[in-house]
Amino acid sequence: MISRKAQKDFITFFLYLFVHIMLWEWLRPLEQLTDTSNIGVFLLFILLSFLLAFMGTSLLVSIGIKMAYIVWMLHFLYFEESIFQLSWISQFVHDVIENIQILFARDWSSLSNIFRSLLFFILLWLMTYLIQYWLIKRRQILLFFLLTLIYITVLDTFTPYDAGLAIVRTVISGFTVLGMLTFYRLLEKEVIQIKTIPIKKWMYPLLIMIAMSVGFGLASPKAEPIWPDPVPYIKSYGKDSGTSDGKGLQKIGYGLDDSNLGGPFIGDNTVIFNAEANSRHYWKVETKDVYTGKGWVTSSSRDEREPFGYEELVPIQSYNNDAKVEIKEEVSTVFSMGNDAHIVYPLGIKQIIAAPFYTFEKETATEKIHSIEGNIPVSIEQYSLVFDKPSYSVTALNEASSVENVAADRELIDHYTMLPDDLPSRIRDLAIEITEDKDSWFEKTREIEGYFRKSGFSYDQLDVAVPGPDDDYVDQFLFDTKRGYCDNFSTSMVILARSIGIPARWVKGYTEGEYKGLGDTGSRMFEVTNNNAHSWVEVYFPGVGWVPFEPTQGFSNSVQFNFDTYLAEDRQPEAIEQEEIEREKPELADKNENKTVSAFSFEKLFDRLKDLLTDHWKWIVSIILVIAFLVFLIYHFRGRWLPFYLAWRFKWTRKDENLPKAYLLLLRELGRYGLHRKEGQTLRDYADYVDRFFSSSEMGRLTTCYEQLIYRGELKAGSWEETKELWENLIKKTIA
Repeated sequence: MISRKAQKDFITFFLYLFVHIMLWEWLRPLEQLTDTSNIGVFLLFILLSFLLAFMGTSLLVSIGIKMAYIVWMLHFLYFEESIFQLSWISQFVHDVIENIQILFARDWSSLSNIFRSLLFFILLWLMTYLIQYWLIKRRQILLFFLLTLIYITVLDTFTPYDAGLAIVRTVISGFTVLGMLTFYRLLEKEVIQIKTIPIKKWMYPLLIMIAMSVGFGLASPKAEPIWPDPVPYIKSYGKDSGTSDGKGLQKIGYGLDDSNLGGPFIGDNTVIFNAEANSRHYWKVETKDVYTGKGWVTSSSRDEREPFGYEELVPIQSYNNDAKVEIKEEVSTVFSMGNDAHIVYPLGIKQIIAAPFYTFEKETATEKIHSIEGNIPVSIEQYSLVFDKPSYSVTALNEASSVENVAADRELIDHYTMLPDDLPSRIRDLAIEITEDKDSWFEKTREIEGYFRKSGFSYDQLDVAVPGPDDDYVDQFLFDTKRGYCDNFSTSMVILARSIGIPARWVKGYTEGEYKGLGDTGSRMFEVTNNNAHSWVEVYFPGVGWVPFEPTQGFSNSVQFNFDTYLAEDRQPEAIEQEEIEREKPELADKNENKTVSAFSFEKLFDRLKDLLTDHWKWIVSIILVIAFLVFLIYHFRGRWLPFYLAWRFKWTRKDENLPKAYLLLLRELGRYGLHRKEGQTLRDYADYVDRFFSSSEMGRLTTCYEQLIYRGELKAGSWEETKELWENLIKKTIA
């Protein structure tokens, strides 16, 4: 016969074992479907976590062991020098701080591999804690079992991962754990008056039932599927039914014909080019200026081109180079993987650096740049782009729509506010409603851009309508479907802006792509595929230039706005004179200084923290170790000071409501002292045990008063005053 305690340990061991198998099924597909390797390192961490929980290791010791394992494994995976050479610690701390800064910037693709591994360890830590809570506290595992089955069946259906055996393993483990938890709950019910139960009476029938169920399931004949596999069907449909008019299911990617927009498409991860860049930015290919009600065309012939050489400045002026636009020169390099004879370039392009035998031609109407060798369009495998990354002054943008500035660019504004004659009037009515409280073009444009994120619009690539013969593409999206992808959002924003007199154009190209790590020069490497094909909006502000905007849900442009005035040399003499007057007034200077100090920047904060940790990491580590040692001492010798603290805490209280709280604290302290309350032991029996140990009657008298509250639901007035001395005496006796 096995004792009840031994049975519990035996059952708990197998509970953790089978749950570990189920959690293992979550990690198995990662090596096949992602670039994650060294899965064994994470499996050992899960095993270590469950082992510590099974052994009942204290919280602080468990945390210390897990943290030591994580640090050890991160060093093993990413650092070459010995773990005892502390120079790697500064690199690790620097990497963590830098990646936290990236998290705040929401640049998820730029996270380093070591930080991703750290986050994965933390995720597994949380998962093992939740599973332990479900097993030991809640005695329930059905939800995790179902989630595991759903996870592996979805992967089996929609990915190359073969989950046949995984489903069998999960079913066996899941039903075994469910049966054992049921047995566990029965043991803990006091209504069952059995002190010992042979485990074989429960486990053998359970294992036989599971084995027979799995065996019959594997051996029995399988019927053919009623419906075909949806994944190949969707893929074949996407290849065969795409049409030139955009009415079929098409593959995403850069195309030439935009005259008929609408209809669904499927993804295509074919790599178009790789890029080495210092910062994130969109890649332009061309712009369109004439909206027909169904799509976009150009107002001029594509044969109107402007040639230039590889050393010459690109004849594209995106913005005015004056104090109203702060610029920073950057260089990005493109490694083309396709056969497209055009250049992809960022906003502010100045020069294209390639082999000297290449020349270029810019389409006047679309600003599309073609690459030429001799007289033949060719694709360039590698070229660099010199460009000025702009930062726009909000003050300048707000002042750009003044009467004087608009009059100076009247011809361009008239061209980029053209609309079809039969455009539904409710589009303009909506634009007026959205921007009715705003004055400047910039404020109105920002309102239109934000309208799509708060008015019930959804991003969708499949359930996308195609306008009928009498439907307007924008009108259908704004008022009927409110569902679509980038073409729907960007075209609608351009037309809304034009309908209230703001010049705007439609831009095609690619997003920044997927971050792939650092290149040889220290720049970021991005991979751009057909899935990154995108369209967005550029709005013209007189005196400033073209400014990009991003209305599509789930996308964010990297354009920077400075919410301040322009540089000092562009300000009026009156403003400068006013500043000089303010400097002579100490109280005004203090106010201005406070304003400056109040300006908060996460980037500056992390830079300061990074420098601090880099320069003083040894001192910081020493201080942390000293603090950890002091915390350990305080916790270890809590028996000597905690009773005094509790006695002081309740000494001056007189409310009777303090009695139940104080009594429960007393039970906890008595248990810490070594007077443990046995399972199933009543408070009265436990009080007699404590009184016999201390040779007193204080615990019994205190328990009698507490039981009056438990069974009658009320306390006699003055109960706490009568029993406070008894409680203090017992608390002081627990001093170790």
